[in-house]
Amino acid sequence: MSTRSSLFYDPRAASSARRGMTTNTAYTFLVIWSPETIHAKPSEKTYRSASSPSKRLPLPSIHDPAAVDLTVVIPAYNETARLPAMFATTLAHLEATRPRTYEVLVVDDGSSDGTADLALKLAREYPASDVRVVVLEHNLGKGGAVRHGMLHGRGRRLLFADADGASRVEDLEALWKAMDEISPDGEPAVVVGSRAHLVKTEAVVKRSFLRNVLMYGLHTILCIVGVGHIRDTQCGFKLFSRAAAQQIFPAQHLPTWIFDVELLLLAKQLRMPVAEVPIEWHEVSGSKLHVFADSLQMLRDLLILRANLLLGRWAVRPPAPAPAPGNQKDS
Repeated sequence: MSTRSSLFYDPRAASSARRGMTTNTAYTFLVIWSPETIHAKPSEKTYRSASSPSKRLPLPSIHDPAAVDLTVVIPAYNETARLPAMFATTLAHLEATRPRTYEVLVVDDGSSDGTADLALKLAREYPASDVRVVVLEHNLGKGGAVRHGMLHGRGRRLLFADADGASRVEDLEALWKAMDEISPDGEPAVVVGSRAHLVKTEAVVKRSFLRNVLMYGLHTILCIVGVGHIRDTQCGFKLFSRAAAQQIFPAQHLPTWIFDVELLLLAKQLRMPVAEVPIEWHEVSGSKLHVFADSLQMLRDLLILRANLLLGRWAVRPPAPAPAPGNQKDS
C-alpha cells in the first residue's frame, strides 16, 4: 500500500465500522421479527353475558380497583368440544368456595366454531355466576388471549386456566394458600401450578417420545434464558395478585405458546416472589399444539425474547418505592 493510501486507511476503524454495520443489521432484523405491539380493537373492549347477550357492555381495566375476589380467565380457540366439561367442573368449584366472589372471563381468540355463542349458552345455565364473554376479532394466540383477559379482570387475584380442563380446578385452593403466604396484603406475587412431580408418572411417560424429548430440551433452554428455577413454566394454571397483573401484563409482548416464559421473566425483573405448587393434571385430547412446528416457533420466540431483554427493548424495572410519610415534601 502506498504512503498516500495508508494515510486514509485505518484497519481498526474499518473493523469497528464492520462490527457496527453487523450490529445494526442484527438489530434491524430483531425489530422486524419481533411481534408488533398488541392494540385492542374497540369491539374487543366490550363483553356480553347471560344478562346482556346482545348488547355489548364496556370492559373495566386492570388498573381500576378490584371488585371481586377472583377473576378466572379462560382463553378459548375453537373449544366447543372441550369447554362444556371444563365449565361444569370450574363453576361447581367456584360456587362451593362462596362467600368468595368471582367472575369468569372467557376470551374467544378468533374462533370459527361458535365458541363464543356456546360460552353464552353455558353462562345461561349458571345464572348465579358472573360469566363474561369477550371476542377477539382475529386469532392472536393463547398468550394474546390471556393478556387481554388479564388486562380487563376485576379480581383481587387473577387466575388463567386452559379451556381443556387438564388442570384440576380444585387445586386452585393450593395456589390460593401459597398466595396468602407470599402476598398476604396484596403485594405483587405469582403462584404457578406445576406438573413437575408427574414426570415419572403415566401422565407424562405415556406421551409421545418426541413430545418428551422436546420437554426436556425446552427446560435446558429455559435454564439459559433465566427461568430454570421454575421446574414447569408451561402449565396453564397460574395465579397473580392484582398488583402483579397490573405490572406484568401491560409489559407482555409475546402472544404465542411461549408467553408463560415472558411472564416469569417479567416477574423476575420486577423482583416479585414466585411460588411453584404441585397440581394434578391429565392429558386431554384435542390439543391445538402442533408439536414440531410450534416447538420451532417457541425456540424462535425465546431467542427474540432473550435478545430484546438483553438489548433493553423490552426491559422493565421495579417501581420506585413510595417515600416514607415523614420524608414527603410539601408541594
